[in-house]
Amino acid sequence: MKQIITLLFVLFIMGQGLAQQAPQYSMYMLNKYAFNPAYAGLDNSLSVTGVFRRQWSGLVGGPTTQNVNAHMPLYYLGGGIGINLENDELGAERNTLASLSYNYFLPVSKTSMISVGLSAGVVQKSLDGSKLRTPDGQYLAEPPTIDHQDNFVPQGKVSAVAPVFNAGLYFHHERFEAGLAVSHLSQSTTRLEAIESVNITYIRNYFFNLATQFEIGRSFSLHPSVLVKSDLTQTQMEFSAILKYGDNIFGGASFRGYTSNSTDAVVFLAGYKLNERVTLAYSYDLTLSGLSNVSQGSHEVMLNYNLNKAIGKGKLPKIIYNPRYL
Repeated sequence: MKQIITLLFVLFIMGQGLAQQAPQYSMYMLNKYAFNPAYAGLDNSLSVTGVFRRQWSGLVGGPTTQNVNAHMPLYYLGGGIGINLENDELGAERNTLASLSYNYFLPVSKTSMISVGLSAGVVQKSLDGSKLRTPDGQYLAEPPTIDHQDNFVPQGKVSAVAPVFNAGLYFHHERFEAGLAVSHLSQSTTRLEAIESVNITYIRNYFFNLATQFEIGRSFSLHPSVLVKSDLTQTQMEFSAILKYGDNIFGGASFRGYTSNSTDAVVFLAGYKLNERVTLAYSYDLTLSGLSNVSQGSHEVMLNYNLNKAIGKGKLPKIIYNPRYL
């Protein structure tokens, strides 16, 4: 807890704070809409996904993230729509986001298309000052006393709201796909109430993902993918491969980090299609960084519901989708 309190204290004694990087998801390849609004509708039906992630289990105050999103194609509008809800907690800090999106499909050939998407919403940052401690503060159990002796650190809970705008491109082919997305396009700045001269700026984050697939015999298929995340100051890469049996069982692994300074974790994941509409998946991160001394790894659970039924078909795009994609 001491490390997290120190980190947050350093952040909030600065006159200008920069918001943290986007939340981490190990099963990004199963939840692409969470980071790219241009993916809406590319699951070919109503798709609803819920994710719960507990990062660095065993470390008090470690990140805990929940994400719920839903998207579907609207062929008569030539694209798709979606909604994304996310809650991310780190120690005394919480970021809650809600956004709506629309994307437009541009056919490139009979087997490929490009999707262009935009999303807009709001993000609320809150800070619980009662969980923070300062070197000169006074903290008593009886009677309950919290006095940080610092105008930059709140005594209780404070919050602020800012607009958020995201954009994305997605190329989809029957055997290959790639996406590029940018979050916090406007780099909105807000100020936490009751804290003097502390502005919070949500800096842009960039996402690039690439995936393909290979058939292995009649029953197996291999799905390698890569995700690159960057705020142009720090960059993180994740390399993954999933082996799928038939249409209902899959398992795989990922490696996150590409240098000795950014090596983070090895991820093991598995999933099962409970029925034609519901898929359940779980991943475990084996921590490789210095946090392995205080962390028992990270856990992530995902549940996806796909209606598997066309809604308001209208004019279908002139491409052939491959149902073997995860």
